[in-house]
Amino acid sequence: MIPFLDLRAQYASIKEEIDAAVLRVLASAEYVLGDEVAELEREFSAYCGVRHAVAVNTGTSALHLALLALGAGPGDEVITVPFTFVATVSAIVYTGALPVFVDVEPMTLTMDATKLEAAITPRTKAIVPVHLYGQMADMDAIRAIADRHGISIVEDACQAHGAEYRGRRAGSIGVSGCFSFYPGKNLGACGEGGIVVTSDEGQARTMRMLRDWGQESRYHHVLKGFNYRMDGIQGAILRVKLRHLDAWTRARRARAALYSSLLREANSVRAPIEAAGRSHVYHVYAVRCRDREGLKRALSTQDIQYGLHYPIPVHLQKAHADLGYAEGDFPRSEAAACCVLSLPIYPEMTTGQVEQVVSAMEQKAYVH
Repeated sequence: MIPFLDLRAQYASIKEEIDAAVLRVLASAEYVLGDEVAELEREFSAYCGVRHAVAVNTGTSALHLALLALGAGPGDEVITVPFTFVATVSAIVYTGALPVFVDVEPMTLTMDATKLEAAITPRTKAIVPVHLYGQMADMDAIRAIADRHGISIVEDACQAHGAEYRGRRAGSIGVSGCFSFYPGKNLGACGEGGIVVTSDEGQARTMRMLRDWGQESRYHHVLKGFNYRMDGIQGAILRVKLRHLDAWTRARRARAALYSSLLREANSVRAPIEAAGRSHVYHVYAVRCRDREGLKRALSTQDIQYGLHYPIPVHLQKAHADLGYAEGDFPRSEAAACCVLSLPIYPEMTTGQVEQVVSAMEQKAYVH
């Protein structure tokens, strides 16, 4: 069996480091926030090339706090894409603001900057581009439009740890960038976790208060806040894994390059592209195919796991029917949702396993 992701193999490769880090927290009794979380914030902000980081309990919380720190609320609009995990949109809804969608580019499936300006209104509070699958959106084009209108950008970098756009790390271009540390992410906790990075000291200060019940100091609650604090054990584990992230990224990129080479030769599916000026970290390796059901059967027959990211765009989800969108409103997102399929990819994957996946695909799917 070839798993979609092998977290057991990852743990085995760094077991001694992880175990020591966990025991260190248990001995310190700093179970919530504490020194390990503070050090993670320092190290991860440096990794992203920004001044501050605020560790929280999930990537969704990171997005929520980043938007709240900008003042997003009822009466405001926040622009994002419908081809994303639902949490992007949920975080906007949590603030009371209205999600407004623009479609994606046909090749990268990230925000189409050419459609962005038409979605801006006097109520637009923020733009949330999603760095999908590990590749950043076209940030120069998006930022030029945002700056022209005086609108802040919050990067949804939950799938893009270490990704780059023209030499700048994900999370460093907008006023803030939000990351998830869900276990399956390129940098994943052993549980839930998230972080916001920013170079704006005021934004960081507000988010630190919001994650901890709005406290400026103990029992001095100046904001209506939340319990979004990161556990100390997760902070310690993430510090260990951060030291390995660049090596894991190189391994992912190597597996992706092999996939793309083999798939071009087979001409059976459309492989993902890496756009010029962008460094893709391949959180998932999502191909597009005409016969997805046939491809799923071909993989399952060979005991190969796969993923679907994402089969229903957010504007067609029943939970968000109240936004008033309908089928046909975002044709590129809808077309992608019908044909994407994610193949196994992880740093510990062998060359033989990649070749086995491609062999199992046979000719069940054709260029879409």
